[in-house]
Amino acid sequence: MLKSITLSAIFSLALLLSATAQTLTMPPEIMQAYAKGTRSLNGKPGKKYWENHGRYNISVSMAPPDRTINGVEDITYFNNSPDTLHSLNMKLIVNVHLNAGRGGAADPAAGIHVDNIQINGAKVDWDNNTAITTNQMVDLNLPLMPHDSLKLNITWHYQLSKSHGRDGVIDSTTFYVAYFYPRVSVYDDYKGWDTQPHTGSLEFYNDFNDYTLNVTVPKNFIVWSTGTLQNPTQVLQPDFAKKLEESMTSDSTVHIATVQDLANKNITAQNPTNTWTWTATNITDMALAVSDHYDWDAASVVVDDKTQRRVSVQAAFADASDDFHHYVQFARNSLDWFSHNLPGVPYPFPKTTSVQGFADMEYPMMVNDSHTPDLTFAQMVQDHEIAHTYFPFYMGTNESRYAFMDEGWATTFELLIGTAEKGKKAAEDFYKKFRVTRWINGPHAKEMPIITPSPEVTFGAGNNFYGKPSLSYLALKDMLGDKLFKKALHTYMNNWNGKHPIPWDYFYSMKSGSGKNLDWFFYNWFFTPYYIDIDLEKVDKISGGYTLSIKNIGGFAVPFDAIVTYADGTSESFHQTPIVWEQDQKDISVKIKTQKEAKSITLDGGIFMDANMKDNTWTAN
Repeated sequence: MLKSITLSAIFSLALLLSATAQTLTMPPEIMQAYAKGTRSLNGKPGKKYWENHGRYNISVSMAPPDRTINGVEDITYFNNSPDTLHSLNMKLIVNVHLNAGRGGAADPAAGIHVDNIQINGAKVDWDNNTAITTNQMVDLNLPLMPHDSLKLNITWHYQLSKSHGRDGVIDSTTFYVAYFYPRVSVYDDYKGWDTQPHTGSLEFYNDFNDYTLNVTVPKNFIVWSTGTLQNPTQVLQPDFAKKLEESMTSDSTVHIATVQDLANKNITAQNPTNTWTWTATNITDMALAVSDHYDWDAASVVVDDKTQRRVSVQAAFADASDDFHHYVQFARNSLDWFSHNLPGVPYPFPKTTSVQGFADMEYPMMVNDSHTPDLTFAQMVQDHEIAHTYFPFYMGTNESRYAFMDEGWATTFELLIGTAEKGKKAAEDFYKKFRVTRWINGPHAKEMPIITPSPEVTFGAGNNFYGKPSLSYLALKDMLGDKLFKKALHTYMNNWNGKHPIPWDYFYSMKSGSGKNLDWFFYNWFFTPYYIDIDLEKVDKISGGYTLSIKNIGGFAVPFDAIVTYADGTSESFHQTPIVWEQDQKDISVKIKTQKEAKSITLDGGIFMDANMKDNTWTAN
């Protein structure tokens, strides 16, 4: 548990916050973290920051169509915290299927059944009849002291869910296997053990761990997984191992396994079973897929011009799915754009694989995407899921508590890369249709601040996770300008790569990186129940132009264009960044400099859609 800190320390921090960030209030547990020095007001991890770590050696076996997943794992868990741990919280995420999780029917066989568990060689009591939730606390016979480690040995099995969701049976001999192993929950500096139940609608919060994963399947089954395949020449026939190797330096798609190859059953080594071995370091999770009839395409892309580092890009899919035949090149484009533009950080992992499933869901180095005949939509979904590489896999955000820290960014990158792919109008129309329209045209009386943590978000959760935070990031980009915004974003990412940032770390990092006081902006967007609705109350003609009196009914500090249509039939647009709201977020005056006679003036926010456009236009008498 978190050690207590003195009231005087909290009081001192409160005074400092009131002087430097008076609007960005913190819950008590967050304030404690800053007072203890694990986090700092300059946005960087504090001098006393720590996070725990695990080393996982996992072996699983399966033989489709049998849904049984058998597993054994050895975990070395390192307590880097200053706290003495008297128990471990184990995450059993697949137990979500026991209670009709993720929209599917309850499946009594789909929960983890632990056959044996030992800690430091001593058997631990475990009751599978009671270990039916996604958290299970295990008492330690001997406490785990600060900066010490322990070893767990666990044997388990379960039935892969039949529901078409984030994990489960795709078809009788194609499985997507995720959340499949018991893991030690995150123990952090602001809440201690992460015991938040996984309900299926929320996502995840994991430590950065090192993994070795062995997957044993019958011959003729191909395995795709997070990590780097260590033994391709042992599990693949020489011709196919060679094609995989060739794809690692190829811009063009290499068809490693075609529908004809699969029919010939000559791809894998012809042992009764083959064990595929994968490794990954400093990563938050592992996922895998197996099939005996999925096509396998691959290529690669340069993500770092300085080092010429290439990343493997792979896809596994049913041959009849036309969209997936494009997925390798779609993904190459995604990795290239994200690496060189925004976030402008070279893709940090050695590979990405897109698997045809049902979830439209991201995993480290893996994407589980559904089939669609609409190639535009297919590319958008893949862009979005691959964008999650940075948030939450490069930046270990707490998705289950602050979903906007990853979904909001993926939604933002989705628009920006879409602009490069399809043009500004098409991308913005798409963004408005899928991310803004339903929210802005809905009721706003029950809006909840974006900062509201899950599961306390009881109204408009999807808007709070996706559209609203995305608009805040885009508004900040508009206000700072592209260059300064990118500099600030890189400050945040450099501060918290491989760590566990919380919203205040983002706020303070962006302030430090930009050199601007952004408290008013972050308070406006994250701590209020606002929406978008501005009103052009009055227009006064003055010497050299016009003064616009604008009322902010909705409250959000949004950018907008004042579009002036002149008496001679021409028009001109005057852009206003959110900085116009810095001093007063309710009522402002904006001066438009022009020597021409205005016939009408309209306020247009573009993607910052207005809840009531009827009061956005002034017309001259």
